[in-house]
Amino acid sequence: MQRICDFIAKWMGVMVLMVAAISLIVPASLAWIGTWVINPMLGIIMFGMGLTLSPQDFKIVLSRPKDILIGCLTQFTVMPLLAWGLTWAFSLPQELAIGVILVGCCPGGTASNVITYLAKGDLALSVGMTAASTLLAPLLTPLLVWLLAGTMVDVHTTGMLMSIVYIVILPIVCGLLCQRFIPKLTQRVTPYLPAFSSVAVALTVGIVVAHNADRLMTAGLIVVLVVMLHNLLGLGVGYLVGRLLRLQRPKSVALSIEVGMQNSGLATSLAVMHFAAFPLATIPGAVFSVWHNISGAIVARIYSRKSLRQN
Repeated sequence: MQRICDFIAKWMGVMVLMVAAISLIVPASLAWIGTWVINPMLGIIMFGMGLTLSPQDFKIVLSRPKDILIGCLTQFTVMPLLAWGLTWAFSLPQELAIGVILVGCCPGGTASNVITYLAKGDLALSVGMTAASTLLAPLLTPLLVWLLAGTMVDVHTTGMLMSIVYIVILPIVCGLLCQRFIPKLTQRVTPYLPAFSSVAVALTVGIVVAHNADRLMTAGLIVVLVVMLHNLLGLGVGYLVGRLLRLQRPKSVALSIEVGMQNSGLATSLAVMHFAAFPLATIPGAVFSVWHNISGAIVARIYSRKSLRQN
C-alpha cells in the first residue's frame, strides 16, 4: 500500500495532467460531480497539512523572523502584481482576469515544501513561509483581491475572509489538535497523506475542467500561456530577490519555489463560492494546479543538479 501511495505522490503532476486532459476531451466523465465538493476536498487537504505540521514549524517563524518576513512580503507583492500586470498585458476578459488575480493573491501551496526538499533548498524556511502565508491569507488575500479586482467586480472581503478561515485555518487547527491528542493514529496515517492530497487535487482540477470544457476550449491557449508566465516569472523573481538580498543559495531556492507555487486550489474554491456569476474565473486556478506541479518538478531537478555541481 505504501509503495502505491509513494508512486501516486511521485507522479502527481502527470496524474493531474491526465485527469485534466480526460475531463477536457470527455467532460461527462467528471461533470456529474457537483462543484460543491471542491470546498470539502480542499478542507481535507488542509486538514492533512495540519496533521503534518508541528509546533517546531511555527517556532521557525519566531526564530527566523527576517527570512519569513522577506518571504511573505515577496509572496504577497510579486505574485499579485504579476497577476495584475499579465491580465493587463494580455487584455484578458473580465472573467479570466478575476481568476488570474485570485491565484496571485493566494498564499503559497503545500506542494512547495516537497519541491523545496527535492531542490535541496532550505526546507525549514519553506515550511515556515507556508505556515506564515497561510495564517496571513484570511486578511491579505481578500484585501489584495479587492485592491486589484475591485474595479472589475464587487469583492465581498468579509465573506472571502470567513471562507478562508473555514476552508483553510479551521482544518489546519483540527489537524494540529489531532496530532496533539491522538499522535499514534496521526503517525499511522501521515505516510498516506501525500497520495491522498494528490488524488484530491487531481479530482478538483478534473471537476473544474469538466464543468467548463466548452469555455476552456474557446479561451484555453491564452489562459495556459498567462498561467505559465505567472508561475515561471514568480519562480524567477523569487530567486532573484533572494540573491539581491544576499541570502544563501538554499534560502533563495526556497524563496523561489514558495513564491512561484500558489495555493491554486484555494483560488478555485474562492472563485466557485464568491464569483459564481463568472464561471471562467475557476479556470486559471485549475490550469495553475496542473502546470505548477510540472514546472516544480523541472525546477527541482535544475536546482538540485546545480547544488550537486557546486558541492
